[in-house]
Amino acid sequence: MQVERRFHAVSVLINGKVLVSGGLRSDSGSINNAELYDPLTGLWTMTGNMNQARDGHTSSVLTNGKVLVCGGDQDSRDTLNTTELYDPLTEFWTMTGNMNVRRQEHIASVVTNGKVLVTGGERSYAGTVLDKAELYDPSTETWNVTGSMHYARFQHRASVLNNGKVLVTGGIRSDGGVVSTTELCDPSTGKWKVTGSMMYPRYGHTSSVLANGNVLVTGGGTNTSVSFDSIELYDPLTGNWTTVDNMHFEQSDHTGCTLPNGNVIVTGGLYYYDDTNTVELYNTSIETFKSIVNINDVQSLHKPRVQGVGVGD
Repeated sequence: MQVERRFHAVSVLINGKVLVSGGLRSDSGSINNAELYDPLTGLWTMTGNMNQARDGHTSSVLTNGKVLVCGGDQDSRDTLNTTELYDPLTEFWTMTGNMNVRRQEHIASVVTNGKVLVTGGERSYAGTVLDKAELYDPSTETWNVTGSMHYARFQHRASVLNNGKVLVTGGIRSDGGVVSTTELCDPSTGKWKVTGSMMYPRYGHTSSVLANGNVLVTGGGTNTSVSFDSIELYDPLTGNWTTVDNMHFEQSDHTGCTLPNGNVIVTGGLYYYDDTNTVELYNTSIETFKSIVNINDVQSLHKPRVQGVGVGD
């Protein structure tokens, strides 16, 4: 990238390019610049600046191709409720409707009707942990509050299931404890329902929907360790979790992406407090991980809030 940054957000655009927005620099605080990566040329180019500097935000690709950026933190001082839209055709950002709640370290999910569900997060840096959720309607550019989650959480994960419901897993509660609880939101009603708890509490994990509709959760941090290698599978039909063979490497804040052949590739992350360059492939037919190759450049793609895409933490 042309600009050093962390706690940024990443989205894969419909045209295949990768948009990186905002983040935090140690020498200048939160930043508002954005850049594009073209996988065909391998080059990075600067694009339009956001209207506000932010880090710890989310970035979601809408069905119309625009990118919705929500909330975040500004210089570890102000938590934002503002949102912006990026148009890949013009490369300009425009402000859109404000969220009802200021939040950072939240999760945003594009649901099947094209709306965006935002869940949890922190109201301020090291502040109140939220159970609040709300839906963004791109057709009206407005936010509507839904029912609240049963458990306040941040650094959790969310996956849109094949039936359209959103599964929220794990995270950190207000007292700093890590949770194993999971719950389901029906975006059509805005109501939440508790489902089976994971075998292990975790945050900073991955959550990938498989071709058969099950959800694969890998790694993350626990109450006693900032990274571990545990894997679990969630069955939406029963609401139950089962464990499968562990990963070869303990990871947190890594990324998981479901490939066209149905397998899942897991990359990078943190081993305790060190960046890693490991790559593992989960074979869905035999339910095991295989270590395949190291990433050329050590990277920690933090906070995979976007489905199949890692975003800043």
